Amino acid sequence: MNAKGTVIKYGDNIDTDVIIPARYLNTSLPEELAQHCMEDIDKDFVNKVRPGDIMVGGANFGCGSSREHAPIAIKASGISCVIAQSFARIFFRNSLNIGLPILECKEAAEDISGGDTVSIDFDTGVITNETRNRTYQATAFPPFMQELINSGGLVKYIEEGKM
Repeated sequence: MNAKGTVIKYGDNIDTDVIIPARYLNTSLPEELAQHCMEDIDKDFVNKVRPGDIMVGGANFGCGSSREHAPIAIKASGISCVIAQSFARIFFRNSLNIGLPILECKEAAEDISGGDTVSIDFDTGVITNETRNRTYQATAFPPFMQELINSGGLVKYIEEGKM
């Protein structure tokens, strides 16, 4: 499993209320959540994001409430992976539960800039900044987690009889 896209970058402490504002929590439809993803911090996000793009954040990405709506909105917007210095634990788990790949890599999160083209090899955990010709090492997902992500998340993984 691999990903390649243009980076959209944010800073530290991006909380779930910024990812998907609470006023939109009356729906759980991914396509509706995607239309409001990041709008309180980046009004142009929905216009600039393209399928396969990669979101990069700083420390404590996904802090705040435990709502699954936040990773659902990110995934439905077309983001193929989120790279951050660190993730709030509940956001980390919710992301994997819905099949959104996320990687912790402090060096990549600090060095990659918005607009850079980045590719990711999920088998090895290697993140390549093609714009700057630099590589970074994140922890690779174990094979069973790659299967879970490829299935589209925990529920689909179980429905496929893999658990």
